Amino acid sequence: MGVDIVEIPRIQQTLERHGQRFLDRVYTPAEQAYCRGRAPQLAGRFAAKEAVSKALGTGIRRIHWLNIEVLPNRAGAPKVTLHGRAEARLAALDLTSMEVSISHSRDNAVAMAIAT
Repeated sequence: MGVDIVEIPRIQQTLERHGQRFLDRVYTPAEQAYCRGRAPQLAGRFAAKEAVSKALGTGIRRIHWLNIEVLPNRAGAPKVTLHGRAEARLAALDLTSMEVSISHSRDNAVAMAIAT
């Protein structure tokens, strides 16, 4: 299990300061298309990626941001897709799936991830 909280204004400031470079480093093209530059959605995905990396026991430094993709499923709930090192780490732990939940307030986004 992993949990993370992110201040939405911090993501907004980073987006304003670094723009597309920040987006391309942290978010897949599909995530960027879904979020459309909206700071609450970007912050939620940022928190989810951190929570997933914690659930995998590695932290984000050992797994690239783009190896964790968080998009809505058909019902609109967040769905995690792992790629590369993140996918390999899940398999190495003899686990098969990663679930995530994201919530927002005006100022914060929080996510919890559970690997099973």
